[in-house]
Amino acid sequence: MKCIQSIKATKNVQVGTVVRISEIEAESQVKSGYWKYTPKSEWKSSTRKKVEGVVEKPKGEPTVSVEATTEPVGSNKSKKNPQKNNS
Repeated sequence: MKCIQSIKATKNVQVGTVVRISEIEAESQVKSGYWKYTPKSEWKSSTRKKVEGVVEKPKGEPTVSVEATTEPVGSNKSKKNPQKNNS
């Protein structure tokens, strides 16, 4: 798969249109002179929705932190009060 961008307007395509097509099709399109190869990041930015702004947290809200442990999840050491069998 290759990404190409139109450099000349036609009746079906506007200048600057970015498409992702197979390598064989892309090669023939570029040879025609109406298209050029472009990075995949150009195609991604033209197809993905753009985020309008960044949401910021108000200054007065507390920050929550989580402590990480190095013990495995299923280990018995992580239990604080293990129950004993009184049989």
